[in-house]
Amino acid sequence: MQEEELRLYTFEVVEDEVLLGAEWRGGLIDLSAAHAMLLGSRGKVAAQPLSGYISDLLDLGPLGIQAAQDALLHVTQLPKRERENLWYPFDAVEIWPPIPDPGKILCCGINYVERLEEDPSAARPACPYFYAKLPNTIIGPGEPIIVPRLTQQLDYGVHLAAVIGGQMRQVAEADALAGVAGYTILHDVSARDVQNPDNQYTLGRNFDTFAPIGPCIVTADEMHDPTNLRLRTILNGTVMQDTSTSDSIFSLARLLADLSRVMTLDPGDIVTTGTPAGAGQFRRPPVFMGPGDLVTLEIEGIGTLENRVVAEL
Repeated sequence: MQEEELRLYTFEVVEDEVLLGAEWRGGLIDLSAAHAMLLGSRGKVAAQPLSGYISDLLDLGPLGIQAAQDALLHVTQLPKRERENLWYPFDAVEIWPPIPDPGKILCCGINYVERLEEDPSAARPACPYFYAKLPNTIIGPGEPIIVPRLTQQLDYGVHLAAVIGGQMRQVAEADALAGVAGYTILHDVSARDVQNPDNQYTLGRNFDTFAPIGPCIVTADEMHDPTNLRLRTILNGTVMQDTSTSDSIFSLARLLADLSRVMTLDPGDIVTTGTPAGAGQFRRPPVFMGPGDLVTLEIEGIGTLENRVVAEL
């Protein structure tokens, strides 16, 4: 039987009940329940079904992804009446960030050729430059990005985000992509007037809500060429960023290899490839986000991540 495309979601139907989902026919399959049903059909009723958290799935390594694929395929072969309690339309669920509790979130800066060209003060880096975002920044699709009172320069930035699937330490560049479980979108929100005066990257990029991610994780086997994906940022209907990951200075494999020489990358960690040209602070005149704005990020092969901007109360 042919395998179904695996696009993983974290969602809830009942408040605070976290479910692991796979996209299918305009809705989501509850993979935890589907996997339990599959185990039962194999006479393994005492076996452990899949958790509702993608991070737990990633801890299982390739066996976890295969179990999710098997569960999805099992449901698609069932008669409609037997799968009706396992499938939810998108308008009946709340989508969470796919990994609501990531470990490390490491972003690459100044990693697009056109981004370098738009900033006269930037020099071409000799090696990748990284900064961290912290777990308090994570929100999901549709959740509000909050404008802190401390900033008047709230900037946007679309990033391709790789989700680590297996522990990586001292990995060669040629082998690095094998450690990626899948891909999602990360919105690197920043407060430029907090970040820039004293090069305060940690403070300027780590206010609460400054890292929307989602809507899903597309597994690595479904992402045929992450080095050539179109990325776009659309602010209130106007396209602000529009390029391809082929414009990158350093490849994702290089980023992963460099990071793995310094630290162990663990399942559920997120590494991003940087944002392209078109960020608000480099426009003339500059363009920043404010309360009421709607910002939409798109990455080819993954989907759309959309959030409204609201004022801090």
